Formats: sequence, C-alpha cells, structure tokens
Amino acid sequence: MSEVEEQGRKPSEELEESTEDSEEEDSEEEPKLKYERLANGVTEILQNDAASCMTVHDKFLALGTHFGKVFLLDIQGNVTQKYEISSVKINQISLDDSGEHVGICSEDGKVVALHPQFSKSNNKQFVTGGNKLLLYERNWLNRWKMSTLHEGEGTITNIKWRANLIAWANNVGVKIYDISSKQRITNVLRDNTTLRPDMYPCSLCWKDNAILIIGWGSSVKICVVKERDPTEMRDLPSRYVEIVSAFETEFFISGLAPLADQLVTLYYVQENSDHMFRARPRLDIIQPLPESCEEISSDALTVRNFQENECRDYKLEHSEGESLFYIISPKDIVVAKERDQDDHVDWLLEKKKYEEALMAAEISFKNVKRHDVQVHLSVSVCLVYRKCQKVLGKNMDLWENEVYRFKTIGQLKAISQYLPRGDLRLRPAIYEMILHEFLKTDYEGFATLIREWPGELYNNMTIVQAVTDHLKNDPTNSILLTTLAELYTYDQRYDRALEIYLRLRHKDVYQLIHKHNLFSSIDDKIVLLMDFDKEKAVDMLLDNEDKISTDRVVDELKDRPKLLHVYLHKLFKRDHHKGQKYHERQISLYAEYDRPNLLPFLRDSTHCPLEKALEICQQRHFVEETVFLLSRMGNCRRALQMIMEELGDVDKAIEFAKEQDDAELWEDLISYSIDKPPFITGLLNNIGTHVDPILLIHRIKEGMEIPNLRDSLVKILQDYNLQILLREGCKKILVADSLSLLQKMNRTQMRGVRVDEENICESCHVTILPSDTAQPFSVVVFHCRHMFHKECLPSSGTYCNICSAKRRGPGSGILEMKK
Repeated sequence: MSEVEEQGRKPSEELEESTEDSEEEDSEEEPKLKYERLANGVTEILQNDAASCMTVHDKFLALGTHFGKVFLLDIQGNVTQKYEISSVKINQISLDDSGEHVGICSEDGKVVALHPQFSKSNNKQFVTGGNKLLLYERNWLNRWKMSTLHEGEGTITNIKWRANLIAWANNVGVKIYDISSKQRITNVLRDNTTLRPDMYPCSLCWKDNAILIIGWGSSVKICVVKERDPTEMRDLPSRYVEIVSAFETEFFISGLAPLADQLVTLYYVQENSDHMFRARPRLDIIQPLPESCEEISSDALTVRNFQENECRDYKLEHSEGESLFYIISPKDIVVAKERDQDDHVDWLLEKKKYEEALMAAEISFKNVKRHDVQVHLSVSVCLVYRKCQKVLGKNMDLWENEVYRFKTIGQLKAISQYLPRGDLRLRPAIYEMILHEFLKTDYEGFATLIREWPGELYNNMTIVQAVTDHLKNDPTNSILLTTLAELYTYDQRYDRALEIYLRLRHKDVYQLIHKHNLFSSIDDKIVLLMDFDKEKAVDMLLDNEDKISTDRVVDELKDRPKLLHVYLHKLFKRDHHKGQKYHERQISLYAEYDRPNLLPFLRDSTHCPLEKALEICQQRHFVEETVFLLSRMGNCRRALQMIMEELGDVDKAIEFAKEQDDAELWEDLISYSIDKPPFITGLLNNIGTHVDPILLIHRIKEGMEIPNLRDSLVKILQDYNLQILLREGCKKILVADSLSLLQKMNRTQMRGVRVDEENICESCHVTILPSDTAQPFSVVVFHCRHMFHKECLPSSGTYCNICSAKRRGPGSGILEMKK
C-alpha cells in the first residue's frame, strides 16, 4: 500500500507517492493512479470555510460549504461564480445533464436530485428528501405540483437520479422508484443496523442506466435493474432488481465510483478499537466478485486535517468521461486520475528499465549497434520523456547537437514536442527544419506544432511560403488551409485569415472576429456564419449589438426564417422588450419552427398583438395556446369550452375555472359535464370548496351510473366538514380579537389627558387654563385631543367642531373638567 504525502501549496499541487516500509520502496508494481491537490480558488475558500459536498460536470465543478455557500469552479479550481444560498451547511448539489440547471439543498432541506433531462420542457421534475420523498413537477400552466412518493421510514440521507430511476437511502435501506411506471421496484435493506446512519451515511452511485452501486458501513452491493418477463408480471412492477455482488470490506465506506468493471472505493480508517485515532483515508481499486472482492491497488491519502475528520466528512465524486476521481474533505480536495502512457514511461525510466521505456514510447531507433549509440539510447529516452532539463540543462549547443543526432536516425518528429520554447530557445532554423519534416509527411502533426509553438520561434513568412507551395498540389486540403489561416493570424493579416475561415466554415472564425474586432467585415456574411454554427453566431451578434444592429441582422435573415427565429428567440430571452417590434412576426416563427416555446412567449410578451396570435393559433388548431389567448382577452367561457370539447380534460377545466373564480364559468362547466359520468366524478372531487355541490347533485339524472360515486360523496362531506371547522376557527379568532380590541379601546379611553398652561382653546385661541386657577372654570377635552372652554362650544356641542369639519369623524366622547 502506498501513502500520499502533502506538499506545499502550488497552483496545481501534485501529491507525490511514498511508501510505508523499506520493502515496498523496492516494489516493482506500478501505481494505478496519480494525485494532485485542487488548488487556486479552492485553497482560499477552504481557509475560511469547509467543503460539505461537490458535484462534477464535464464542464465545471459545483462546491457546497458548511457556511451555506455554493461556488462554481473550472476544472483547475478557479472560482467562476459564487452564490450565498443559506446560513447553514449545503447538504447536496444536483445538476442536470446539460449543466444548465442546479438543485441545492441545505441542512434544513436535507437532499435533492434533478431529473437528468431537466432542461427539456417535458422533464421539469425534481425530488427532495427529508422525512418524506417529495416529487415536484411543473404542470401545463407552469405551476409546480407536489406529490409524496414515500414516507414513514426516517430521514432520507441520499438521492441519486439516473434516466427514469430514482434511488434513495433512509434509515431502513435503499429503494428505487421507476418514474416512468410510477412504481417502487425494490427495497435493499441496510446490513449493519448498529451504525448510526448520520455518522456512516449511505453512498449511492449509478454506473449506468441499470446498475446501482451501494456502499453502507463496511458493506458493498451491486444491484442490476432488469425487465420482468411479461408472463410473470401480474400485479408486480415491470422491473425488478437483482443483487449480482455483495461483500464486506475491511474499513468504512465514504464513497464509491465505477472504473470500467472495477470499483474505486474511498475508505474511512480507524486504527484502534476505541476509535480515538483516525488514520489517513484510503483510496482503493477493487475487483468485485459475487461474494467477495479482490484488491487491485491501495493508496493512503494525507489530506489536510485528516486527524479531525469522520466518515461522513468524506465524499467521492467522479467525472465519467475522463476517469477523474475527486476526494472531498472539509479542508482539502484531491483529484485522482488514471496514469497515462507518459506516466508509465516515467515510471520505467525511474526504475532504469530503458528498453521497456523505449518500446513503450514506440520510438524505433535505427542501426543501434555501437556502444556510444547504445549509451545514446538512455539519454534519448530521457530527452523524449521530459528529462531534457536534467540531461542537457540550458546548453544550446548540446540541444542542437542532440537534434541533429535525431535527424541522422530519422527521428526528428519524435522530439518535436520536447524542444525548449521558453527562456531557452534554439536557432529558428532548428524549428523550421522540424516543421518542414512534418510538412512532408504529417499535415496533422504540422498543424499541431503551429498551434503549440509560439510564432516567434521561426520565420513566419518562410513557413507561410512552404504551406502555400504544398497547397498548389492540394488546394482544398482543410488542414493546410486552417494552418495557413493561423499563420496569417500570427502575422496580423486578419483579413486573409478570416477569408480562409469563412471558406472552411471553421469554428475559430468567431474567436478571430471577436479578438480582432472584425465585425465590419462580416455584416454581409451573417447567413454564412449562422449556417455552420448558429448558436455561436447568435451569441456573438447579441453580445455585439453596438457593432451590428438588430435591424441589420433581421434584414440579412429575412429570407431565412428558421435562422431568423433562432436569433429573435435568443434576443427575446435576453430582453423581452428590446425586439418588441418583431414580436408579431415571431408568433408565426414560433408556430412554424418552435411550438414548445410559443406558449411561454405569449405569456411573457407584453407587445404581442393578441388578435393576430389568436388567429394563427386557431388556424393551426393549437388548443392550449388558443385557450390561453382567449382567457387573456377576457373570453373565458370560450376558453373553457375549448378545454372541455377539444381536450376533454376535466381536471384542466376545473383548474381553469378555479383560476378565474367566475360563477358563470362553473355553471357552464356543470352544464357541459352533467351527461358525462367521468366529468361528474371529477367535479364532485374538486368543486366542493368553490361551488355548493348540492347544485350539481340536484342536476344529476336519476339512474345515471357515476364511477366512484361513494368516494366522491365522502370527499364532499369531508370538504364540507373542513369548511365548518375553518369557519368555527375563524369565528373564535374574530371574537377573541374583537374582545381584545374592545378592551384596548376601553383602556385607552379611560386614560387621563394632560392639560397645562401651553394648551389653548381651539375656538377662542386663549390659554385653556385661566391665570387664576383659584377661580372656577370648565374645560371640555375630546378624545382627539382638541380642547375648548365650555362656554366656547355650542349648547349641543357633543362633537369636536374641528374634526367634524374635516370629515374625520366625531370624537368618541367628551372629557369635561370642572374646578
């Protein structure tokens, strides 16, 4: 077993491997994985916070922290976006396959999983887990509907959604739900029930659309979802689960990931019986067998603060496309990857197995007979595999002599990628010699060198002339033309490069236009640009509206309506008002090329002519869109009629009537449904809280058979009972509030009012108190705080004259002070 040592912090920190005893230092077994620490922005994040979870997409990483933040990172660990989500720990992050939508659950919400195809309009679904497994799905009116899939077995700690299958773990075990058939198809019980599920959580990983890997405690199970034979189905689900492998491991499992037919396993290790000493976590590759497993490799990882971590603090995530494995701990993230051919050759060189290294590198040296050439083999192998700095240092003469030796044996191409190109540089003739060698036999290799080598290494015009000469014999060769365009770009001859890129319909044309501000050269080439990559073309045009106006683009695309729709659709998504004068034209474009987005467009646009939209939708018999437009134009009765007659969907009709809350609509709905038993059942089940069900029941013809009538009547009675309870509850609250307010008013009115020398009579404007208080006087004080001498008020003055004149209402009483 090898041990991974911690190194200093670097932009991409590599973790070197060492061993635990001297016998292993001489081991001839080559490692399977190599490691490096995810640094850059991650280092700064984990200095002040701690990682709680992470999700891997092929384009980016999403990291959640204990302080409720979510960071989007590139694969080098640089922060691209930051979100303040919660004040508590992020429990789980879920991404759909496109990476455009993200679901986040914090400590108070437990866990979450999005439908893998959430970005598609018909798959707007996600599930959350706490004490219940809840499914949320968006209905046709763009509202979220919630339903309970499972409850009653404790807290749900993990959810993984793959294709149509949802797997989740609770205190009892792991279950799988088939979203397509709406059936639960298995229950895999937890083996070691003595372990606390919050301290030793379940690890779930889908290998593919049918294979689920479960790790819990020290137990591993591999489950395969299979189709049931139709003859055996009866009342059983259409699928079932077979456990093809089940075995125990030596340590506790913190994470699992597939690697071809093997498993990568992250272990939490405790090295004594009282569990007081926590060792380094282990990353093993194992080969599953039906009832056991075989260890292929094992590495002990020295992650930061491993002595303080528990089993639940570690996570293992993987990138399916590149076989990258991310070991997440609170204060460290380590990336493991399979060793490639270069690593294999480096290892052979380290072990001084030069002949095997030579064969692995596939370098065939010719005429290897003399001793000096034999010595040259080991030096050359070192040169080819990044040992050049140690062997040749910065001596330019030694480098150039070595290049000519390779030319002598016909291997110039073998050393091309290892020539110095930084502070130390050889003469331009050396690089040109190698470029000419590639140009003779390997156009793709030549193009690669042009992209990788800085243009100042060689004489650019010399190479341009050489490529031009070759194009005379092969004028349509796309590799040579692309390379020539790159050479023109190095030479700042952008017009020539643009001409070639447009001729080839090359993707780099967009980068060239943007980087060198060539928009004035493409205003008549918009159709050509969109023909071969309309998404990039539209993004570029919208990002540079100040250089190419919307009117100019629309004019160019007027004869290409499908491309025009793509442009206007993205413009509308960015700003609902910027292209308002084209909204009328967009109605036809959506109807013709993109009906799924027509209804959202009609909802969001405030500049769309409704009559025109209605005409188009009616011509094409777009029922849902027509219903929406009719309701928006105020013709709700016609909209309801279409739902009932065209769609025949009583649930949608009821939902529509509830939204409008119009008695005439309910009457129309009842009249239409009265001779249709299924519609009557739907009405009985849903209208109890909106319409008196007796009105419906009295109109049902005697003798009509109504499906599930008993259940419907029971529901009506329950709804009625609920309304009575609500009314009684409201009445109690109203009485209690009224009494409380009455008491408050009484206390307020019984309070004294301060009268002193500063107060004046509101009628005569003389001080309210006489100068000689020994003399008898009479003062009237209203609750509005206006004061009068009693003799200044009319004989019937029971109201404040000022407040009555201002129509603020009379005082609620009079306070009369006499002395």
